[in-house]
Amino acid sequence: MRALRVTLVTVGVFQLALGALFLVAPGASAEVLGLRPAAPAWANWLFAMMAARFLGYAYGMFAAARAPRERVGWIDTMIVVQAIDWTATLAYLAASELTLRQVSTAAFAPVLFIGALLWFHPRRLPVQP
Repeated sequence: MRALRVTLVTVGVFQLALGALFLVAPGASAEVLGLRPAAPAWANWLFAMMAARFLGYAYGMFAAARAPRERVGWIDTMIVVQAIDWTATLAYLAASELTLRQVSTAAFAPVLFIGALLWFHPRRLPVQP
């Protein structure tokens, strides 16, 4: 159970950091992703909306870390979110519409998160009396 909790907190920290970055510094986020000067200023609105979702899932991961067996839904949806993220990342990389510099950790972190969340999933753990 400890490894699952560490995994959930780690995923939560990533979500929290990305959410805070996109919410507090959308212009800097766009710059880091190589979207400036091409992206219009209104694209910051999309960063704010992404931030809300990142922060919501950070909350979910921290809540699941406190009681993993009771919050399996958060774990399962994070697995799906990470699978969609990784699939989209690979598709855009394959189409040469994004570079590895732009996607940074999105090229490998989802696979690590999915693997760990599945490996330590509460359904795989022995039931405690």
